[in-house]
Amino acid sequence: MLWFQGNSMQLAKHSFHRLLRNLSASKTALPVLTLFTKDPCPLCDEAKEVLEPYKNREVDITLPENSAWYDRYKFDIPVFHLNGQFLMMHRVDVSKLEKQLQKLEQQGAGGS
Repeated sequence: MLWFQGNSMQLAKHSFHRLLRNLSASKTALPVLTLFTKDPCPLCDEAKEVLEPYKNREVDITLPENSAWYDRYKFDIPVFHLNGQFLMMHRVDVSKLEKQLQKLEQQGAGGS
């Protein structure tokens, strides 16, 4: 069962693909969405399924090289960063993601 409603997910997909097209055309670096996760994590599994089309980077916080992230997020996964900055945790907030993607798109358009 997915937490998202179909229309919201379609809107996010459309916006993200439009953003990628616009950023690619302007030669701006593409945004990086990072998911901090561990096993087991049903919310992480749900988030991975929903965000599969946008998958850029996933960090398993249980690996020894990610111990700092484990210390920080062990009770809060899934956690998402966009371009290295905290974005959201626990559930995917499509409207928040949409707003941040629009902001990136505007910055990319303004910088070209």
